Amino acid sequence: MTVDHSTAPVLEALDAYRRKGHLSFTPPGHKQARGADPAVREVLGDAVFHGDVLASGGLDDRLTRGRVLQRAQELMADAVHAEHTFFSTCGSSLSVKAAMLSVAGPHEKLLIGRDAHKSVVAGLIISGIEPVWIEPRWDAERHLAHPPSAEDFDRAFDAHPDARGALVTSPTPYGGCADLRAVAEACHRRSRPLIVDEAWGAHLPFHPDLPSWAMDAGADICVTSIHKMGSGLEQGSVFHLQGDLVPPALLGMRADLLGTTSPSVLIFAGLDGWRRQMALHGEELMGGALALAAEVRSAIEEIDGLHVNDRDDFCGPGLSDDLDPLPGVIDLAGLGITGFHAADWLREHRQIDAHLVDHRRIGAQITHGDDRETTGQLLEALRDLARAARDLPRAPRVEVPSPAELRMEQAVLPRDAFFGPAENVPVARAAGRVAAEMITPYPPGIPAVLPGERLTEPVLAYLRTGLAAGMHLPDPTNPELETVRVLAGDAD
Repeated sequence: MTVDHSTAPVLEALDAYRRKGHLSFTPPGHKQARGADPAVREVLGDAVFHGDVLASGGLDDRLTRGRVLQRAQELMADAVHAEHTFFSTCGSSLSVKAAMLSVAGPHEKLLIGRDAHKSVVAGLIISGIEPVWIEPRWDAERHLAHPPSAEDFDRAFDAHPDARGALVTSPTPYGGCADLRAVAEACHRRSRPLIVDEAWGAHLPFHPDLPSWAMDAGADICVTSIHKMGSGLEQGSVFHLQGDLVPPALLGMRADLLGTTSPSVLIFAGLDGWRRQMALHGEELMGGALALAAEVRSAIEEIDGLHVNDRDDFCGPGLSDDLDPLPGVIDLAGLGITGFHAADWLREHRQIDAHLVDHRRIGAQITHGDDRETTGQLLEALRDLARAARDLPRAPRVEVPSPAELRMEQAVLPRDAFFGPAENVPVARAAGRVAAEMITPYPPGIPAVLPGERLTEPVLAYLRTGLAAGMHLPDPTNPELETVRVLAGDAD
């Protein structure tokens, strides 16, 4: 059957709503901007409010007989070679939870790469799933985690044959990719589904020079953030399904359990429009982004003290299997400053916002929305940073643990620790206690401490020294990390 990707059902329905002059006596209460505060209208513009209508009883009729959302989801599935697609307006943080809940339930095991995002850990807390952690492949020289290998998952399945499935993150926020086809085969030999958290990979289906994406590699469920590398609005996420290991009705039911009953049509419109853009022009747009990124990477290499990590750095035995070059991860070790310091300097002095930030790197992500004007500003700002670095005060040293020191014992299930009786103890006395909270350097949002892990001094020292150097820790109960929330009564 021929599919017409020039159509955009959500956008067309919004246009029809406006042209027909619908008068709403339903939420939202701003009534198509008429009731919105004038100062808010001046900043946001009325178009935002005009697109903010009910999904049913607004965008579509009361019984959704126009199938507006369903048609948009079917077009998205076709564009990326999936069998089923679900839209989410709550970001991939919700989508990945729905995927987990469709594969495993309370007290059932799920194999999970320990480099998972904090939203996966939140899914464990909500569901009561028992994680079987799979260690990432660790680059001890660069202090960087790469996705676990297929062999790692094979061994874990052998040790835990009752595991209900597996979850792997690929690409990582640094652009490193797993051998998804081999991981999927390890799962399917046991008739177990593979979930891929591909939040950073929305663009991968649209150019042959990009790494293989999850559906083409045989994954069962793939979660993608359209707002990260695509053109969607923040919180715009989709999750795709194929095969017969997870019934689509079950996945839809789990998503309905978690999702909002008041979804944003604005976010739906962004997803729908991005699919049309990519289906019609994706290869051209992604080809342009790849060419531009190659130019930028070469230019950054010419700046003294800067190095853009490439395939030679990130791929090979014991590392990633492939690399997405668009995240543009810049190593600052040659400047002698941290990524925290560099990101703050770029924002304050050159109005440049870097995304990925850690103790020695920043990320300068290139997408199809960039051009030589935007990248020219980036390059000039980086040259200024390199010149200014010698005069910047030295940041405190971050004590990054070795791979062996980084991992802690999962002494209690995340759910039981999070909801168990807890107390706050001084961080100096927290080693040996079982954490009752997450502690997550952000970005990229991979927890250093999980609820239920027995705290160790090297990890606590990493967090304390990182915080002193400018690390952002958004989730501990005490943001200054003077105290840590631990299970009550678990002291040795």
